[in-house]
Amino acid sequence: MNKFWGVDADPTAQGRIKGAKPVAVLDIGSNSVRLVVYERHARALTPLYNEKSSCALGRGLGQAGRLADANVAQALNAIKRFALVSRMMRVGKIFILATSAVRDAANRDEFVAAVEALMEAKVQVLSGEQEAHYAALGAVAGILGFTGMVGDLGGGSLELSSIANGHDTDGQSFELGVIRLQDDSNGSPSKAASIVAEKLVNSSLAKAGKDSSFAAIGGTWRALAKLHQIVRKYPLHMVQHYVVPADEMIAFCNEIVGASSLKGYFGADQVSSSRRELVPFGAAVMAEVLKAGKFKDVVFSALGVREGYLYGMLDAREQAIDPLIQGAEELSVLRSRSPAHANDLIAFTGEFLAVTGVQESAEEARLRTVACLLADIGWRAHPDYRGMQSIDAVAYGSLSGVDHPGRAFLAQVIAIRYDGPKSKSAASLVALGSAELTQRARLIGALFRVAYPMTAAMAGVLPRIHFEVADNALSLMLPSDLAFLDGEHLQNRLDTFANVAGLKTARVQIL
Repeated sequence: MNKFWGVDADPTAQGRIKGAKPVAVLDIGSNSVRLVVYERHARALTPLYNEKSSCALGRGLGQAGRLADANVAQALNAIKRFALVSRMMRVGKIFILATSAVRDAANRDEFVAAVEALMEAKVQVLSGEQEAHYAALGAVAGILGFTGMVGDLGGGSLELSSIANGHDTDGQSFELGVIRLQDDSNGSPSKAASIVAEKLVNSSLAKAGKDSSFAAIGGTWRALAKLHQIVRKYPLHMVQHYVVPADEMIAFCNEIVGASSLKGYFGADQVSSSRRELVPFGAAVMAEVLKAGKFKDVVFSALGVREGYLYGMLDAREQAIDPLIQGAEELSVLRSRSPAHANDLIAFTGEFLAVTGVQESAEEARLRTVACLLADIGWRAHPDYRGMQSIDAVAYGSLSGVDHPGRAFLAQVIAIRYDGPKSKSAASLVALGSAELTQRARLIGALFRVAYPMTAAMAGVLPRIHFEVADNALSLMLPSDLAFLDGEHLQNRLDTFANVAGLKTARVQIL
């Protein structure tokens, strides 16, 4: 056997989770064919490899009733490469999902057989209801506690589902994908909007409930969200959990539909060329959906059918795991000097809040826990850039289960931990959260700066150190055998912390 195909050597690196077996999903859609390989099948999914090929399998399907030969050839060529990638990465299981274009094509059986021969795995052709179900689960997996309606816009179809208490109902599928709309409207976004409005008259959107939320899934809608962020000069270019008021998004979509094309539109050059001509049709669908459902806002989800399919395979215990905490625990194990130190830090910061009477909600406690898990992930960087690089890892990383204010909080805490309370890197994300959230980030970050000089990021020291507060003065209580930790450096950190915490003084006392 050719060794390039056989891959005799184990490709696993030390930066990977020990014992993790990769799992992959090959998603064959109407616009693109995409392979995503995840590090392991878990609640928090970390992509090892993510590539798409824009094959436009759905182009002309409404008129011809079959997949075009040229597009099939392009898709199969891409799938040959994906088969090689799967073998080289030692993928344990691969799931192949085909959606609207394949299920509606007269030549689907011939195409499916060719894919199965290349991938040596079965193809599951999803019904419209199944596609709606897995899209809904994708939103549930990435947006904790989401209640409202989910829409997944592909090249050939639009799927809608309602979500309440983590379960989806009323799954519907409509032939309103952006490629199909572009074909059916003869390239007119305004005509496409009329087609959408007419077909959605009897949809479940009317039952959505006034002032509920709409979760948007799909590559064209992600491109629309990215364009909106550019125009708005939004400080965090992260589509996952990006929230926009419905009225604002409708006005934005109407502007794009009215322009008919993104040519010359500000920010259009940053939208992928394969999506650019489809965005006006995605905008037409978005505007009509938001109007029909009378939603209060739209939240964009980067997790969709692929992630929903894998989430649905987990048992109830695994589904209940917090993906943000699991993802942060993985980063701590892979990047910090002593993962056990994070547990000490969680208790240390919690004791300070309790002693000083600072109230903490369940969500604030959750974010503090995650901040402690991520507190040491930047140590390998140059000291001058640890804050900046940690912000990149946290704010722009693949962590899920956190909204944008939460990302901003975490990034600010880590930046302050490395750069101090006057961190310029932290200041860049202040606008995403409230003043209260920013102050709490400054507090926790400054407290980290007190902890690390005493511990060198090693476990076992912080559990022996305690706080006392009297007359608005903080005392850091050191046991006598650790008295040598007291010094100018620690006192300077305590003084800075006291200023951030609004305390009169902070000092070290030896027990």
